[in-house]
Amino acid sequence: MKYDEKEITAFFHTLDRSRFMDRYKEEADIDMPFPIGHGQTISQPSLVLEMTLRLDLEPGHRVLEIGTGSGFQTALLAKFADSVHTVERIRALHDSAKEKLDAEGFSNIHFHHGDGNLGWEANAPYDRIMVTAAAKEIPSILIQQLAPGGKMVIPVGDTFAQELKLVEKDMHGQIHTAFIEHVRFVDLKGDKA
Repeated sequence: MKYDEKEITAFFHTLDRSRFMDRYKEEADIDMPFPIGHGQTISQPSLVLEMTLRLDLEPGHRVLEIGTGSGFQTALLAKFADSVHTVERIRALHDSAKEKLDAEGFSNIHFHHGDGNLGWEANAPYDRIMVTAAAKEIPSILIQQLAPGGKMVIPVGDTFAQELKLVEKDMHGQIHTAFIEHVRFVDLKGDKA
């Protein structure tokens, strides 16, 4: 049985976004993205919540997150997932997010410094996948790592026109996609930095 939307929303409102920001802390409550360095951003809070709610998280779920970034989205996922396996390509962000999330007391987050386009094969399959950077198209390797009955939320498109999509894999392995809304994310890039 999935978590109640009110329960997720209530926890979200207790999560102090400023603890995941090194700059602009005084603006942390403003509903907009902010730069976190290395050409990356901490997402707008309302979108973080919307994307999390779209996953329909249930107790026991294993979640793959592509793009750890600041760790803010990771913290929300970790509260409601059995385990979060998060991949970040930029070493400085990987290290910073790990430090912050460890300080928050999370013990169910597994960190990987690597190319998010490749997912994290060693721990697949995943019940849910959250992608926090825009892919040109839905990566087939992520679909392969999604368990039957699984869901993925992913921004898709180029730098100037992106759509947030819900991808569902039914129990027969068939893929179904649905449009959620127009968004603007940093691009999903390969290679480690």
